Amino acid sequence: MNALQHAGSLDVFKARSNKAFAILLWVLAALGLVVTVVQTGFVGLRFAAPLVLMAFVGWALFWRPAVVVSDAGVELVNPVRRIGVPWEALAFVDTKYALTLGTGGARYSAWAAPAPGVWGARNARPEHVSGLPATSYGPAQSVRPGDLRNTVSGQAALLVRRRWAERVERGAVEGGQSAETPVLRSTAWGVVAAAAVLAVATVVTLIA
Repeated sequence: MNALQHAGSLDVFKARSNKAFAILLWVLAALGLVVTVVQTGFVGLRFAAPLVLMAFVGWALFWRPAVVVSDAGVELVNPVRRIGVPWEALAFVDTKYALTLGTGGARYSAWAAPAPGVWGARNARPEHVSGLPATSYGPAQSVRPGDLRNTVSGQAALLVRRRWAERVERGAVEGGQSAETPVLRSTAWGVVAAAAVLAVATVVTLIA
């Protein structure tokens, strides 16, 4: 279930690197299942819990997380939480450690958009710094490494800031001015339950 009731055009951001990690784990899990069947027959599938857990972790930690931007606001889809920040509640966007949405009294980070390491900043080019929304720039037009176009957090921040700026320019929202606007949060209990079951099954398999 979404934390926000999205309206208008929808932009869904998922980092390519995260997708690559997920696919890698799925491939490893699939290879493990094939080897198990070849060596022990289908009866060996009763020991497949660790491999299923590996595939599930790939989905929950790397494929599921996303940043969803719409006319209603920004929804952060994290491994076990969904956080919906309406435009009326948004006060600032930060990228120091990850894409972070700030409201009047809290900060919410996106698992899907971590800030870059040293290499992300070193690989920056002039075109990665120019043409960003005004709120991306600090004193003397400085830009944080996490705001660069070539970084994961920068790409997600660009989607958020552009849509936010468009709505502010149209007068559709003032941005960060409504303290009464609630931030919507929900827990993916199905994900939590599945992880718990697979973790227990893996422990039982390993000690059996």
